Formats: sequence, structure tokens, C-alpha cells
Amino acid sequence: MRNQKVNDCDLKNIDKPHRLFVTGIGTNVGKTVVSAILTEHLKADYWKPVQSGDLLDSDTLTVKKLVTNNQTVFHNERFRLSKPLSPHAAAKLDHESIQLSDFVVPSTSNHLVIEGAGGVLVPLNEGLLLADLIKHVQAKVVVVSQIYLGSINHTLLTIAELKRRNIDILGIVFNGEYTPETENFILHHTTIPVLFRIDKEEKITSDIISSYASSFSL
Repeated sequence: MRNQKVNDCDLKNIDKPHRLFVTGIGTNVGKTVVSAILTEHLKADYWKPVQSGDLLDSDTLTVKKLVTNNQTVFHNERFRLSKPLSPHAAAKLDHESIQLSDFVVPSTSNHLVIEGAGGVLVPLNEGLLLADLIKHVQAKVVVVSQIYLGSINHTLLTIAELKRRNIDILGIVFNGEYTPETENFILHHTTIPVLFRIDKEEKITSDIISSYASSFSL
């Protein structure tokens, strides 16, 4: 079922750069892979505002390895936190203070793919959530939903919160083994279009990313 297309969300004809914020229904659901596919397809710039942990193998470095076009510019993270914790906890340990005013969208004439950290209600500080950052950078959201027991609940809650905050959702990407009963239930209750699907891949390589990026008309 790889890349079965449901809706034609064509960005090719827009007359100004487009910001896409890739968020997930939780951690480790495929945000970086989806970000790489979108970056490769659009030949977009890439930005990870907050990196927590894995500084020697960050999401930015991973996307760099997976993207093969020569147009993408990789913008520096605003916060590079040393511990693999939620940003608010990692920032405390690194004696950092994250404020919304710290985040300035990189200047570019290109499309910009922005990768979030965890889900939309991940805390950046005691009173600031990732959803506040999404609103701040004025980006359309791509929701990544990995298929697992409980993913219906997590996906519906994520989309409900984005809608409650009047954040524009471009669409959803399903990651994992094709499960029509799960996907159809989510689509029926959210009316969010599917952008594409990702199979359960044994290993993610630049060839895999290129294959997905070249096979749909987003």
C-alpha cells in the first residue's frame, strides 16, 4: 500500500514559500522520516528548532544523510539540549530558558520543513507547549500517525487539540503496516486528508526517501 494517495494537496503552484510543521502523535513515530521525504520532495529547507539529546546524531544530521537534492539548506537548531528528555526538563539541566521570543523563523525564499519534538503538548517550559510554537511560526501542520495499539486515541487527541487552537492542518501521514480499519476510523472522525503512507521499512536509506519523495504530487 506504499504511498496510496487519497487527496491531492498540491504545493507546486503556490506563489510564496510554504512552511510545514511536522508533528507526531508521540515520540518515535516517524517525524524525521516524514520530514526527510517532504524536504526531498519539495527541495525545501529544513529546521529543527529544539533538539533534545543525541547531539552527535541529531535529527538534522539524519535528514542531511537522507536527502540528496542540492538545494536544501539546513538551518541550525535554536536549542541543542544534551539530555534526551522533554525540552522543558532538558533545558533546566542545561541551565537554559526557552521562551517563545527565542524562536525566529530562518530567513529563506524556499519552502521550509520544520520538525517538532514529540507531540503537540510537549512542554518547552513550565507554561509553554509545542503547540504554542507551531502557532508562533505560522506553519501548516503535517501530523504523523504511527499505527499501534492506542494510536487512534492519540491521533484523535492530537488533531482535536490542533483544531481547538485553530491551527491549520495540511494532512496526515500514516506510518507502519497498512491497517484500513484504524485509518478509516481516524479519517472518518477527523476529516483530515491523507498526504501519503509509509510502509514498515527494514532500514531507512536515502534511496527509500527518494522513492517516496518522487512518487506523490504533494
